[in-house]
Amino acid sequence: MATPKALKLKPRIRSPIPVMILGCITAIALLFLFSSLNSTNRLKKKAREHSLHDKYLYWGDRIDCPGKHCDSCEGLGHQESSLRCALEEAIFLNRTFVMPSRMCINPNHNNKGILHKVDNVTAEERWAASSCTMDSLYDIDLISETVPVILDNSDAWHLILSTSMKLGDRGVAHVEGLTRVDLKEDSHYSNLLLINRTASPLSWFAECKDRKNHSAIILPYSFLPSMAAEKLRIAADQIKRVLGDYDAIHVRRGDKIKTRKDRYGVKRSLHPHLDRDTRAEFILH
Repeated sequence: MATPKALKLKPRIRSPIPVMILGCITAIALLFLFSSLNSTNRLKKKAREHSLHDKYLYWGDRIDCPGKHCDSCEGLGHQESSLRCALEEAIFLNRTFVMPSRMCINPNHNNKGILHKVDNVTAEERWAASSCTMDSLYDIDLISETVPVILDNSDAWHLILSTSMKLGDRGVAHVEGLTRVDLKEDSHYSNLLLINRTASPLSWFAECKDRKNHSAIILPYSFLPSMAAEKLRIAADQIKRVLGDYDAIHVRRGDKIKTRKDRYGVKRSLHPHLDRDTRAEFILH
């Protein structure tokens, strides 16, 4: 009896569709990974390197100091106005700004910002106790995307300072009473490595004489607040999530409610109802 031959199974032909799908998924994943790495690299830009080929602008080791304000600690808004003025001049002159490495933050602004004296403590120690590092307040790299900045405790600044001293008059100019236009148009100043503004006894913002002329403003008032350090931005976001939507009012009283004697010796105010109208209980009603 004939036995049936073993049946030969035909090899199964696999559908190419799953392979194509797997390939597409892999390609998309690789593209996504590459895009993420690219995005991260863009966010983590290498810090700008400074050299002796750049030109620098120095206003002092403290905001509004040297000068008559070295023993005071003005409000944050006042100091930001001064700092913004200096940064604007750096932009105008196409120079790197040498920023103070510390900034004074004083809760006693209503006491005219005077750093209160304590026995056996020097003025320097009082100031240091009321100050914090500039890079803990502001994102220096982010500021440098608009105007190049180095801190005055950096190795780059020490190199520039020593080089300018070796060059003498060919390396540094100590200026007073000159406008930013004078400094830009005079080739003697425009070609120097370093311009030193510390001779002025005035607050820094006083150098921006056109600050009330909006067309002369290079940096908006919101510039420095928008340059807050990363930790402060994170803290602000957390606070906003807790508070939700809210309205805020900044009431300026201090210098506006001062009274002055008129020619008859009577005390008068330019804004007679401002004191009453800006009290907390009046605003709430």
